[in-house]
Amino acid sequence: MGYLETYKAWLEDPYFDEATKAELRSVADDDKEIRERFYNDLQFGTAGLRGIIGAGTNRMNIYVVRKTTQGLANYILSQNGQDKGVAIAYDSRHMSPEFAREAALTLAANGIRAYYFETLRPTPELSFAVRYLGCIAGINITASHNPPEYNGYKVYWEDGAQITPPHDNGITLAVRAVTDWADVKTMDEKAAVEAGLLKIIGAEVDDPYIAELKKNVLHPEAIAAEGGNLKIVYTPLHGTGNIPARRVLSELGFKNVFVVPEQAEPDGDFPTVSYPNPESEEAFELGLKYAREQDADLVLATDPDADRLGVRVKDSEGVYHTLTGNMSGTLIGDYEISQRIAVNGSIPEDSVIVKTIVTTNLADAMAEHYNLKLIECLTGFKYIGQQILNMEKTGVGHYQFGFEESYGCLPATYARDKDAIIAVMVLCEAAAYYKTQGKNLWDVMLDIYERYGYYKDAVKSIEMKGIEGLAMIGKLMDSFRANAPAEVAGLKVLKTRDYDADEIVDLATGTKSPTGLPKSNVLYYELEDGAWICIRPSGTEPKIKFYYGIKGTSLEDAEVKGKAMDAALEALVKANS
Repeated sequence: MGYLETYKAWLEDPYFDEATKAELRSVADDDKEIRERFYNDLQFGTAGLRGIIGAGTNRMNIYVVRKTTQGLANYILSQNGQDKGVAIAYDSRHMSPEFAREAALTLAANGIRAYYFETLRPTPELSFAVRYLGCIAGINITASHNPPEYNGYKVYWEDGAQITPPHDNGITLAVRAVTDWADVKTMDEKAAVEAGLLKIIGAEVDDPYIAELKKNVLHPEAIAAEGGNLKIVYTPLHGTGNIPARRVLSELGFKNVFVVPEQAEPDGDFPTVSYPNPESEEAFELGLKYAREQDADLVLATDPDADRLGVRVKDSEGVYHTLTGNMSGTLIGDYEISQRIAVNGSIPEDSVIVKTIVTTNLADAMAEHYNLKLIECLTGFKYIGQQILNMEKTGVGHYQFGFEESYGCLPATYARDKDAIIAVMVLCEAAAYYKTQGKNLWDVMLDIYERYGYYKDAVKSIEMKGIEGLAMIGKLMDSFRANAPAEVAGLKVLKTRDYDADEIVDLATGTKSPTGLPKSNVLYYELEDGAWICIRPSGTEPKIKFYYGIKGTSLEDAEVKGKAMDAALEALVKANS
């Protein structure tokens, strides 16, 4: 059935409500819009759905959510997991409560208990809840840091991580197998509650979650000494982080936490930013203004589902510096590992740091310094969660820290997704600890560079929306795959990695070897002087991303080399477009 036929079927089928039909009738004269809405089903990938809210098969709406949940329910039943139940959380985005409720009622109609949070909660608490409640799976309604018109649907498995093989493939096939809307079940909410198939949850999960975070405090005496002096400005960017972040800091003894008032309340329009992403400068405009008024030591921003943390730190001259995700991740990791050794005397000999392939090589240097094993995995925190599960199953390896360049980390194993709430807690603890030593966090960052090397890493993202954008991303990947550069920014390419072909090629010898990681549409170039480039389509946004890393002899040298790499990448993109 073509997109126009599907469009007409939605208008005629009594299954779809009048509001949906009215929205579709409003675009009756716009063939391009109809095609965008109906040319395909919204693809289930990267552990779930993500798309623009609206009517149509290629949009996020209650019908697509129900259908997806029916597929998930069918898979759970095939795994005999129905008695364990499914935890469901949601964020501050438009339609998040409605989508979460519809998912819960579809599960209930299939005889699977749904644990449904009473109000919005952070993504990491959902990951924790799956494990804490002993669920077979979890659903989180969120589009993370996407623009306001988006929402999404993430699926977690019983280990608390987003789904990975074999469950991701099994669930994807089960979702695709639901082709008839008549096969999608739902039921009345009151009836679901009375049948014990829908349970509203709140404090009984919140309290244990916060308690788990506090178990990871290493220097309570430093907080006692400086928690009343340290000044912290925090913004949840209209999302889920406000209550849990303030709660854990307050309970630990941080007395001067100032929440950016214009961004404190949940709001799916994200009215103060065009893009609620703590990676962007715009996200910090109000926070930095407030920080200067309060003379704050650090400025923290979490994204709407509170799994990513952005950071600004003040130096001794009163200047605020940006810590990228690579920088803050390394700082938090170095603090955790060094102070675990200091407090406990040692850590297990088979301790491990896990990072993604696009994360800074500063992590490699840190692992070498502490004599830890470093594991690299594909982009996506679910693969870090998979490594934690492997360690648990085999008994080999002790997880110490995991992080990715996109502003996410996890310093413990109570959850299996990145957690900005514990990152807020640890960073504030670290600030208090180093304050007792007469240092600020910028001093500490410079110490880390001096110890491990002046690494600089960055990412260039090119947005390509719609059907045409998808085709252009595919064309760019094909072009780079067929035409690997011999040198970039004056640095010779030593090896190429094609993760889709599972092949590493040594360009000097022609020797080929496997990557050792699952297949993925990712290209990676190893360059001279420890530099590297990685190219991949985003799994969550209509973008193609170009990551790179270099190593300098100083901050200034790293900056010069970074600019040269940035310019060279611009030229490469133009040559391959």
